[in-house]
Amino acid sequence: MPKLRVHNFAVSLDGYAAGPGQDRDNPLGRGGLAMHEWFFSTRTFRRMHGQDGGDAGIDDDFAARCTENVGAWIIGRNMFGPVRGPWVDESWKGWWGENPPFHTAVIVLTNHARPSLPMDGGTVFHFVTEGIEAALTRAMEAADSRDVVVGGGVSTIHQYLRAHFVDQMHLAVAPILLGCGESFFNGIDLRRLGYEVTDHTSSEKVTHVVISKQSPLREQAERTAACCREHGNGI
Repeated sequence: MPKLRVHNFAVSLDGYAAGPGQDRDNPLGRGGLAMHEWFFSTRTFRRMHGQDGGDAGIDDDFAARCTENVGAWIIGRNMFGPVRGPWVDESWKGWWGENPPFHTAVIVLTNHARPSLPMDGGTVFHFVTEGIEAALTRAMEAADSRDVVVGGGVSTIHQYLRAHFVDQMHLAVAPILLGCGESFFNGIDLRRLGYEVTDHTSSEKVTHVVISKQSPLREQAERTAACCREHGNGI
């Protein structure tokens, strides 16, 4: 069955997914790019950008999973670009140049309609204004029985987590402190939403953490246990 995944999403050790001062020159905020150094050096990243070489090992193993069995992406408008409000023109085509690294359909969540935008290499940006469920339906149709990846940003991922649509999430925790910026964990209670850590391992550059949705039966068992504890009944 196809899954909805978050993959290769980097956060700082103090929980920020972007630094302060995000703008056209600093899409990840000041200092935010450092969270992704582990990814830039991998074979997977270089191959995605038409380059040779790169490092193998733990980081590349995790990075490569982002391209396995993926048929579509969902991103928020902030991840697509810095333009706000109605599209004054259609000159902005994303951060990635004429040949973005997705090579699939990419559903962009926005409040302002815009025609689909085909790019080189098979990437087509589709702009959906009807909300996260409509975007997910569109992405699943485009994925044709393969998985869909939610690329970000924080607000978009939070909406899908709160709706319990995300099956699995891979966070790359970088050993840097940003101090401020866009917090990933603030305002989201993953445990209460039914997610748990199912894998974690570290390389020299980053710690990889996999968080997965619990099965309905396990969720029910935990709710029953919590109810018994609350009322003083042992199990």
